[in-house]
Amino acid sequence: MISNSIRASRPILARIARQQWAITSRRTFLTPTAIRSADLVQDMYLSQLKTYKPPPLKANDAEGHVQKFVAPKAPKSPEESDIAKDLKAYESQAVEIEGQASESGAPVPEEDWFEEEEEEAPAAAH
Repeated sequence: MISNSIRASRPILARIARQQWAITSRRTFLTPTAIRSADLVQDMYLSQLKTYKPPPLKANDAEGHVQKFVAPKAPKSPEESDIAKDLKAYESQAVEIEGQASESGAPVPEEDWFEEEEEEAPAAAH
């Protein structure tokens, strides 16, 4: 059944294809090939571009647009005046050695840096 419908549609498709080809061939035959005409505006623009010469640059052209560079002043160090005093104080300090008693003679208690906090017991549910 399908083969019969395909055989029947072949001549119809061939006729439609011939009609389409005839229409397109007539159209291409009737339309003349256009000669590309010169674009006057484009030609004038290109000729003006070729003849343009930019004005020469002068040394003082950037005068009002660029600021003069001025190096910032070096800041004063707040420690410069006290360096001599601090150095003398450092040299006069007593050397502390771990595990030895301090000048007062009392033993230094050892600090426990890792102390866990005790967790509170959860309150009983009522």
